[in-house]
Amino acid sequence: MNRFVISTVGTSLLTNQIDREFEENWTVRLRDTANYSVEQIYRYHEDVADIITTLQERAAEKLNGEVEDIREASAELNGIYGLYNEQLSQGSQDIHWLIGSDTAQDQVTATMLEEFLRQQGLNINVYTPPGLSASSTEVFTNGIDELLNWIDDIVPGYKDSGYQICFNLVGGFKAIQGFANTIGMFYADEIIYIFEGSRDIITIPRLPIQVDTSAINPVQFALMAAGAWIAISELNNVPETLIFKVDDTATLTNWGRLIWNRSKEDLLSGELLQFPQLMYEPSFRRDYDRITDKQEKVKLHETLAKVSHLLMKHNGNTAPLRSDGGVQYEVYERTERNQIEGLAHFRVTQALRVSCVTSGNVLILRHYGSNLHSPRNA
Repeated sequence: MNRFVISTVGTSLLTNQIDREFEENWTVRLRDTANYSVEQIYRYHEDVADIITTLQERAAEKLNGEVEDIREASAELNGIYGLYNEQLSQGSQDIHWLIGSDTAQDQVTATMLEEFLRQQGLNINVYTPPGLSASSTEVFTNGIDELLNWIDDIVPGYKDSGYQICFNLVGGFKAIQGFANTIGMFYADEIIYIFEGSRDIITIPRLPIQVDTSAINPVQFALMAAGAWIAISELNNVPETLIFKVDDTATLTNWGRLIWNRSKEDLLSGELLQFPQLMYEPSFRRDYDRITDKQEKVKLHETLAKVSHLLMKHNGNTAPLRSDGGVQYEVYERTERNQIEGLAHFRVTQALRVSCVTSGNVLILRHYGSNLHSPRNA
């Protein structure tokens, strides 16, 4: 079975090259600037930039050495070599992703690891959640949200295609590792670690986690996942770990988003849900009832939640729907073929659309399907 491997990336490839007896101050400087971006480092901390360059050169030499030297040089590579019993050719059909933070040190490390593993014949890519660093709680939380969205977008498809999902958590920053471990409990078939100083991997198999969805209102959670803030009074019995409160409103926490991502397929693939400021004509309901694919229903509901959120946020104004790159709301021109005032459509996917008309601050949905590219079918 082919593997889909996610490896969290830290900076061990750099820090392992420091001569602790004579360069201990380098460790301090790297620690103090660990959360700085590339721009911050090279504009304001030239000494750190020089340290990184020197360590990068030393690391490159280590990566040209024997397998033993390579595994000692990098925690991430130690895990990957352990996964394949030091025979990387075994992973030539696997898919690998390196998850790095949005920091100068991690970007250098991730790039070096990517280049090295590509030279070894692995299918390797790097994903950096925008802004992810531990510079502040808010920045870190937003970065983890981006990581969760990326994982939920990409991992289930590979899982459905028969790939074994593996989280390699031997490397990486401790803060990210903690979250990645929990995320892996929901998405991974196996999580691998290596005790420090060892070469033998420790494998934790997928745990039979059951998500209690009894307190989840799918409309409210879909809206919060789309960016909405919901009145706390409407979130009765929702565990506090799942929502982040500000004044009298709340939205999803990282854990709330994780739980939602793992339960939304069941909650959004049933009956058509009613979202605020949306009305459904019988023709739209009939189109929905004809959908047989669960994922298609989920995607449609997520789009409806997004449209509903934007309408609520902007008091029914459809202008934000026009400027949204995913929805791409567009009003048809009035022609002999189109005699309906204000007839419009928005995208669900590249091929699927919803036709609609406005009535006050409400959007009335008429049809859903792949043939709504002209007003004749809308």
